[in-house]
Amino acid sequence: MLKGKTVVLGVTGSIAAYKIANLASMLSKLHADIHVLMTQNATNFINPITFETLTGNKCLIDTFDRNFQFNVEHVSLAKKADVVLIAPASANVIGKLANGIADDMLTTTVMACKCKKIISPAMNTNMYENPIVQDNIAKLKRFGMQVIEPDVGLLACKDVGAGKMPSEDTLLDFILQEILFEKDLTGKNVLVTAGPTMEAIDPVRFISNHSTGKMGYAVAKTAARRGAKVTLVSGPVNLLPPRFVETVQIESAAQMYEEVIKRADEQDIIIKAAAVADYTPENTADEKIKKKDGGEMSIPLKRTKDILKTLGENKKENQFICGFSMETQNMLENSKKKLEKKNVDMIVANNLKVAGAGFGTDTNIVTLITKDEVRKLPQMSKEDVAAAILDEIVEKIY
Repeated sequence: MLKGKTVVLGVTGSIAAYKIANLASMLSKLHADIHVLMTQNATNFINPITFETLTGNKCLIDTFDRNFQFNVEHVSLAKKADVVLIAPASANVIGKLANGIADDMLTTTVMACKCKKIISPAMNTNMYENPIVQDNIAKLKRFGMQVIEPDVGLLACKDVGAGKMPSEDTLLDFILQEILFEKDLTGKNVLVTAGPTMEAIDPVRFISNHSTGKMGYAVAKTAARRGAKVTLVSGPVNLLPPRFVETVQIESAAQMYEEVIKRADEQDIIIKAAAVADYTPENTADEKIKKKDGGEMSIPLKRTKDILKTLGENKKENQFICGFSMETQNMLENSKKKLEKKNVDMIVANNLKVAGAGFGTDTNIVTLITKDEVRKLPQMSKEDVAAAILDEIVEKIY
C-alpha cells in the first residue's frame, strides 16, 4: 500500500511518545520505509530499540553519530522523505522549528526536508495556550507546515483541556492523506452521496433500507486523498465523517435531493452511491399512530424525486456523473437501461445476492458500465473498489 514511500517520524520528549510505537507498527504493515528521529529527551520516555525493532531502520538521535548509513545522514534522509510527521511535538521543538534553530538530528533533518511536514503538538494545556507557543504554531502554519489540532481531554498531568495528542489512527490518516495516492484529482470538485434515507411515517416510525454507507464513505475518502475538494451528502449511518471531507447530514430523500441539486452546478464529478428511497409516505402523522384492535393498516406512498435523473437532464459540459445500481436479478440488463435512461456517464452495478457484495460488508464485487465497455471487477475491499471507480473516472475525464 505504501511500498516505495519513505515516512520520517520525529519523536520529542512527551509522555505521548509511546503512541508512536503503534503508529510505526501500523505504517510497517502498510510496507512504508519508516525512519524515526528522536530528541535526547524523547529517549527518557521510550527506548530507541523499540522503533528499530518495528521499522528495521536505525533510530537516529545524535547528529554526530559516526555509525551511519549515509554520507551526510540528515541531508540524505531529508531527500528520501515523502512526508515528515513530528508527533508528539513538544513546545521546545515547535519553538526551534518556528525560529530556524537546528541543533540536533531531528531539527536539522526537518530543516533540510522539502516534503510535507506535519506537526502534532502534545503538552500541558497551559503550555499549549501560552501566547508564545501559539505564536510559534502560527509561524509553522505560515511556513507551510500542517498542524494537527490536539484533542481536549484528561492529560497525563491530570489537567483537563487542550494538548492531548490525537490517536494513532488520526495521525495515520494525515499521513495517508498526503502520500497514499497521486493527486490526480487536484482542482476537481467531487460530490458523493452515501447511506440510506429515512422516510418518516410518524415521529416514531420510518421506512428505510439496509445501506450502511460504507461504499460511499470509501469513495469520498479516496477522492479526498487524491486531491479533490469533496462534499459528502450522507444519510443516517454509524460511521464517523471522513476527515478532509465536507459532510452534509440528511435524513429524507427530499432533503438529499435539495442538498445535491443546489450544489450540482459546482461539481466536476458526482458519484451517487446512496440508497435513496423510491417511495415516501403521502402524509407524515404529527403524533404516533396508535395500534387499533383488529383490522389491517395500509400506508399510501408517493414517488420521491429522482435525483440521478434530474442530474442527468441538467448535466453541464465536462461534468461526469456516476450512479450505482443495486440489483437482485438481470443486473447487467437493468443497469445498462439505467445508464441510458438517466443520461449518466457510468453505472457501478452489483448484485445483492452475490456473496461478498451488497450492504453491510467490507468487500464488494462490482461491474463498471459505460457506453463503451462493461468491466467486471473481482471481489475487493470497498476502499480498493473506490480506488478502481476513481481510476476509471480519471481515465475518462483526462
